[in-house]
Amino acid sequence: MSSPTQKNKNNKPKTSRRHFLKTVALTGASAGVLGFPAVMRAQTAAPIKINIQTVWTVGTTGYNKFQEFCREVTEITEGKVRVEGFQSGSIVETFQMFDAVKAGVLDAMHCFDIYWQGKIPVATFLSSYPFGPDHPDQWETWYYELGGIKIAKEAYGRHNMYYIGPIHHDDSLIHSRVPIRSFEDFKDKKIRFPEGIIADFFRTAGVSTATLPAQEIFRALESGSIDATDYLGADINHRMGIGKIAKYIIMGPPSRPCLHQPADIMSMEINMNKWLRIPKHYQNMITLAARKHAYDHYTAIQAADMAAFDKLQNEDGVELIRLTDADIEKFKPFAPPTWVKWAKKSTLSMKAFKSQLQFLKSAKIGTINDRDMVNLKGEPLVF
Repeated sequence: MSSPTQKNKNNKPKTSRRHFLKTVALTGASAGVLGFPAVMRAQTAAPIKINIQTVWTVGTTGYNKFQEFCREVTEITEGKVRVEGFQSGSIVETFQMFDAVKAGVLDAMHCFDIYWQGKIPVATFLSSYPFGPDHPDQWETWYYELGGIKIAKEAYGRHNMYYIGPIHHDDSLIHSRVPIRSFEDFKDKKIRFPEGIIADFFRTAGVSTATLPAQEIFRALESGSIDATDYLGADINHRMGIGKIAKYIIMGPPSRPCLHQPADIMSMEINMNKWLRIPKHYQNMITLAARKHAYDHYTAIQAADMAAFDKLQNEDGVELIRLTDADIEKFKPFAPPTWVKWAKKSTLSMKAFKSQLQFLKSAKIGTINDRDMVNLKGEPLVF
C-alpha cells in the first residue's frame, strides 16, 4: 500500500494523486475564506436532476438501452448530473412530450422526430423518408459534417428546446394479412402508414392508405379493415404479436430492404432553460454520452432483430417476401415530386432537403441525378 508521498531515487518527494487532490481541496477552501468561493460552491452544489421520458416501454430493447444512457450520464458526471428515465406515458402521453418539454413540465424527451412534422415541418427531413438517405452512416455524415445538426438545433430552438443529437433506431417493416409480391400488388391493398411524407408517397403511387394510431392496428388487422400496416422493426413487432395476425412481412431486396423508412431516427431534446443551467463541461459529457448511445441503441436493436426474425418465421409462421430491384425502380419516380412538396412546407425544410439532395447526387452516393428530378409528367421540378 503506497503512502501519500513516496521518494524517488534522488530522495525528492513524489506527490501521489491522492495527496495532490487533497492539496487542491485545501487550497480551494482557503481561497473561499479569502473571497474566492467558486471551488467550494462546486464541491457543495446540489446535483442537477434531469427527468427524461422515452417513447419506449419497460421490457423493450430500446428501453433497456435508454436506461443504460441515463446511468452512464450519472456515472461520468460522478453524480453531479442525475438523469432519471421514465417509460412511455409515465409523466405525459407520448404525443404531448414536445409541448411538455417546451413548457418545462418535462425536462427532456427521447422520441422519434417524425412525430413532430405538424409542429416543425423540417422533422420530415430529420429522419429517413422514401428513397432518401438510407443508411445510418449517411445520416451521421449529414448531421455532423453537412450541417444537419445546425438545422435541427434551430428548429427545436425556436420552441425553447436544445437538440442534443440524433439516435439511430431501425428500418420499418410492412406486415400484411395477404401476400404482396410486386409493385402491382400494392395497388388494390389498404395499408396503414404514418401520416406525412410516407403516406403521401404511397398514395401518389396509387396505394390506398389509412392513418391509425398504434393501439388500433391490431383491431384493424383482425377485422380486415386494413390489409397491411407499416410499423417498427422485427424485435418490437414480434414482442407485440403482430406476426400472429399478419402472416407476411414485405421487404425490399437486400440492396434496399426498406424503401419507405430505411433508417428511422430518434433524437433527444431538453428544455432550453434547463440546459442553460447545466455547466458547460457537463453539457459536453451529456452530448458525448448521447452520441455513444446512438450507436449502442442501433447495434442492440439490430442484434435483437436477428433473433426476432427467426421467431417470426419459425414460431409465428410468418413468410418473408422480398420485392425485386425492378419493383423498387417502379416506385422511385413517385419520390421526387413528394420530396419537393414536403420541402416547400417551410424554409428550414427546404434547406434540409436541398442539403440532402446534394449529398444523394454526389459521386459518393449517386442514388439520384438531375434527370430524376421531374414530376410524373416528366417536367422538371421547380424548387
